[in-house]
Amino acid sequence: MDSLTQIVLGAACGEIVLGKKIGNKALLFGAIGGTIPDLDVFIGSLLYGNEIDAMAFHRGFMHAILFAILGSFLFGWITFKLYNSKKRKGTTTLRDWIWLYFLSIFTHPILDSFTPYGTQLFLPFSDYRVAFNNISVVDPLYTLPFLVCLVIAMFYKRQQTRRSTWVKAGVYISSAYMLFTIGNKIYVDAVFKKSFDKGNISYSRFSTQPTIMNNILWYGIAETENDYKVGFYSLLDSKAELDTILTIPKRRDLLDVTHADIKTLTWFSNGYYNLMPMDSSKNIQYLDLRYPLLNPKGIGSSIFRFELKKDENRWDMAPFSGNRPSKEDLKAFSKRFWGI
Repeated sequence: MDSLTQIVLGAACGEIVLGKKIGNKALLFGAIGGTIPDLDVFIGSLLYGNEIDAMAFHRGFMHAILFAILGSFLFGWITFKLYNSKKRKGTTTLRDWIWLYFLSIFTHPILDSFTPYGTQLFLPFSDYRVAFNNISVVDPLYTLPFLVCLVIAMFYKRQQTRRSTWVKAGVYISSAYMLFTIGNKIYVDAVFKKSFDKGNISYSRFSTQPTIMNNILWYGIAETENDYKVGFYSLLDSKAELDTILTIPKRRDLLDVTHADIKTLTWFSNGYYNLMPMDSSKNIQYLDLRYPLLNPKGIGSSIFRFELKKDENRWDMAPFSGNRPSKEDLKAFSKRFWGI
């Protein structure tokens, strides 16, 4: 999920392990631990000159369970050696720090696995991307109550019972909301399956996920032999079925889809993708169709898209152009959220 959410969850882990011993500093160290896996964004940009390689590196080994185990010993030992000195000597143990970093690092990829992006939990043994698709990468209803509880807890002394009560409240509220999103996912999957079956759509597979920053409006995509079928469903809809099902033709003729770089992108998007020509260049636009369209009735309004350019024998991503969504697309998205 987003960086703020991971900081909040990591801080809670730090408080649970060392809050009674070192107070608010436990929140700080836990937040650092919760941020460590996402440093692969910067490390990937340093290691790779190709943006496709760098993108594939994100949520890779630094988000794996094995990294959480190894990293907890490494960062725990370093922090213990630096912290356990002078007047602080003997206030904490090596075990405390290892446990703090393990919880804060381990919970990061576990939380990420609930989002649609996918997390390679089992590297280096498997590159399978775990993605349960039940919560958006950014969801304020998960993050903000959790954050408020932690901020309130900071104002109590480390030995006060109310401090741990507020931290636990944050954990319980966020966990309850996560269960709520899982229930929504199960229900929405049934709605999409019913709608696709009612439309006599012969699909090989389908996937659903919530749209950005909410768990009310959901997006689904089904793959057929020649195209994709996509639709939106809002929990505020009057009927438990899709009002519109769009058809997006598969475009595989614009480049060699067996090229290693394109196969990497195909793996990244779990095979849900489309290709479009660019108007003013020989570049190709790659649309990751796992992620929702912005306009529920516009097949070209995909949010997650890359401009691919040929660099000798390799494909690479062109710098992001920064085009803003149109007001019409945003208005259509808002109306669909409210079940209109």
